[in-house]
Amino acid sequence: MRAPDLIRFARDAATGNPLRTSLLVLAMSIGVAAVVVLTALGDGARRYVMNEFSSLGSNLVIVLPGRSQTGGFNPANAITSTPRDLTIDDAQALLRASAVRRAAPLIVGTSEISVGGKLREVIVAGTTAQFLDVRNLKLGQGRFLPDEDWRRGTAEAVIGAKIRDEMFGAQPALGQRARIGDRRFRIVGVLASSGQGLGMNTDELVIVPVSLAQAMFNSNTLFRILVEATGREAIELARAQATEIIKLRHEGEEDVTVITQDAVLATFDRLLGTLTLGVAGIAAISLAVAGILVMNVMLVSVAQRTAEIGLLKALGATGATIRAAFLSEAAMLSLAGALLGFALGQAGAATIRHLYPTFPAFPPDWAVAAGLGTALLTGILFGVLPARQAARLDPVQALAKR
Repeated sequence: MRAPDLIRFARDAATGNPLRTSLLVLAMSIGVAAVVVLTALGDGARRYVMNEFSSLGSNLVIVLPGRSQTGGFNPANAITSTPRDLTIDDAQALLRASAVRRAAPLIVGTSEISVGGKLREVIVAGTTAQFLDVRNLKLGQGRFLPDEDWRRGTAEAVIGAKIRDEMFGAQPALGQRARIGDRRFRIVGVLASSGQGLGMNTDELVIVPVSLAQAMFNSNTLFRILVEATGREAIELARAQATEIIKLRHEGEEDVTVITQDAVLATFDRLLGTLTLGVAGIAAISLAVAGILVMNVMLVSVAQRTAEIGLLKALGATGATIRAAFLSEAAMLSLAGALLGFALGQAGAATIRHLYPTFPAFPPDWAVAAGLGTALLTGILFGVLPARQAARLDPVQALAKR
């Protein structure tokens, strides 16, 4: 039997029972769609986190108070015990390191901003002029904090875009006075709108000089120190130098945790990559279930078409030809289910991207290829037993059942 005849035979057999065929194709498509959608979610989460950390700034090294006792970066390190405080002097000392381009001390707290009778709670970040470049932020209006003595700050503030809209409306914000906590500040700049990122929402942020923030919160402790290395190749050297400088300043005790942006990215990339593989494996189970369904349907088909098989063998069809015919039918049904599942999965991923525009829910190419390939391979493998059973039928006994 020629290839076109095999395809025609498989097509006629599949269309002969449309309900059974439709259910089988649907089962296979659900498995493939699950693989595509779940891997899109997993890989999308990985890309989202990587993009968010990349937006924090380039060549970033972060000094956290407290010493982590485990190797590598752990997300729990953001909350650490503090045997000795990080101070402004510690931050300034880091500028002496040869691998450090900039350093920005940071203290964070919540307070209230009051303008013309309007009052709302805000996140206040106390820092210096270098914070803008270290954190890779953009200004929408005005200027950033002045480059001045870190211990004496001018009462000037930079506000987020949402704070500007809510507190000033259509009125210009630059040059206006606002009460933040128990102090009055002059608004000198407005950050460009960037939305929610890891750590804080800059649209709802108020930035003031670090010394005034410490006075506002009655604390000399820094939340952390952000350090920018001179280049990507200098990140590890900057980390080592920062650790050594703080150790010398803290009487030889290594009581801080210094992490690099690359270490954070590598950790999350590994964790979320494993998560993507895990959900892909879970989704692939449904393909195995669909394969079992293919086998059951094909076995029923063999039982129903016994006389037809006997007639083909009586006319000279060999066992190999019968096997090829049934395997072609299984492959055709599996391919149809795989393609339908691919379309459904892509539609599902597109829906997620439409509902959450900032979430890059794109299925990775390897997952799409694996889903399609697994569906086709599963259908063929589970079609082998029915095909062999059909090929072994005795033509005389098969025709006798007609």
